[in-house]
Amino acid sequence: MSADLAQLVTSLAQRARAASLVLATVPTAAKNAALVQLAGLIDASHPVLLAANQRDLAAPEAAVLTAAARDRLTLDAARLQQLAASVRAVAALPDPVGDVLEDFTRPNGLRIRKLRVPIGVIGIVYEARPNVTIDCAVLCLKSGNACILRGGKECFHTNTALVELITRALAAAGLPVDAVQLIPTTDRAALTTLLRLDTLVHCIIPRGGESLIRFVAENSTIPVIKHYRGVCFVYVDAAADLAMAEAITVNAKASRPSACNAAEQLLVHRGVADQFLPRVAAALVARKVALRCDAASAAILARENIPHTAATAADFSTEFLDYVIALRVVDSLDAAIATINRDGSNHSDAIVTAEAAAARRFLAEVDSATVYWNASTRFTDGFEFGYGAEIGISTDRLHARGPMGLRELCTHKFVIAGTGQVRG
Repeated sequence: MSADLAQLVTSLAQRARAASLVLATVPTAAKNAALVQLAGLIDASHPVLLAANQRDLAAPEAAVLTAAARDRLTLDAARLQQLAASVRAVAALPDPVGDVLEDFTRPNGLRIRKLRVPIGVIGIVYEARPNVTIDCAVLCLKSGNACILRGGKECFHTNTALVELITRALAAAGLPVDAVQLIPTTDRAALTTLLRLDTLVHCIIPRGGESLIRFVAENSTIPVIKHYRGVCFVYVDAAADLAMAEAITVNAKASRPSACNAAEQLLVHRGVADQFLPRVAAALVARKVALRCDAASAAILARENIPHTAATAADFSTEFLDYVIALRVVDSLDAAIATINRDGSNHSDAIVTAEAAAARRFLAEVDSATVYWNASTRFTDGFEFGYGAEIGISTDRLHARGPMGLRELCTHKFVIAGTGQVRG
């Protein structure tokens, strides 16, 4: 790695750190003004943004992307409208900075307050996902954090165009333009440098495939918030409303298979398997979903001449990110819970049942960041949770878990007021 490249990334981080100290005390109105300005710029810049995106889509790097990755890279008018809407939604949210988490007075008269404050500088590492550029920038800005963005080479031109709009919005609102910076190279050596700047950068959030996330986690000296995979389950219980179960399963799998909250695994209680599997399989096949079946589910589908293939052992813990789902028949709720805890990724899992006691057990015993009763796993999303957008979904246990919004981008500090007390 050249000394010039290392100095470039270090300089970005130094400027981000200086900007973060300013942002920490910026009034909410100024942050919201920048966000509203950005939303307007996105609305007015469709031709420029779509042209940059087409340049990325036409590049050799895009030609080797999977269908799911290419879908995530692609922008159109509807997605740009959604981006602008998410920016406005974040502007409308309460500012978490300064929230009083605790306020008490000790017997010696010391008043101790625990206040929510920004983390500082956050590094975002992601692949061909231009929406992440906007989502992460606006969430960091609203929560008083500076951010350094390192997007994939497949979306370099799109990201550059988006960050130019962000810079214009920051300047128009009188905020430091170094609050949001894009590393202007796709050289992996730049990422390696970023991951070692633990005196300037306070948190790294990777967004992308498992290989990228593992690289970041294994090479960073900065705390990393992450999830590796989204192996999400739908379990159809013996007491399920089968029409509801069909609708939830089809939505969870087929509405957007490339999303990390899409269902990859379907478990069906043996008591309803003969009734449910043919109908849900037919509905999935109609949506061009390939079925990978265990022996029990394969036997049921074979009787109905529904196309399927035998699953391998690996299929039962795979994140397909495609029109593929694995099917298994289980004997009990206990077996379903044990299977999910063993083969899942602690991301998003759902039970469909009319029996409240079964649902309560599932929600309590499945060890995942988000668990659902009679709803699709596709709702694991910051926008759907009312966060305006999300900076990522965490399956970690410390600091943040599940969709990360504004509050998850804050830490806290203790502010103590005394009247001359000294410790004996």
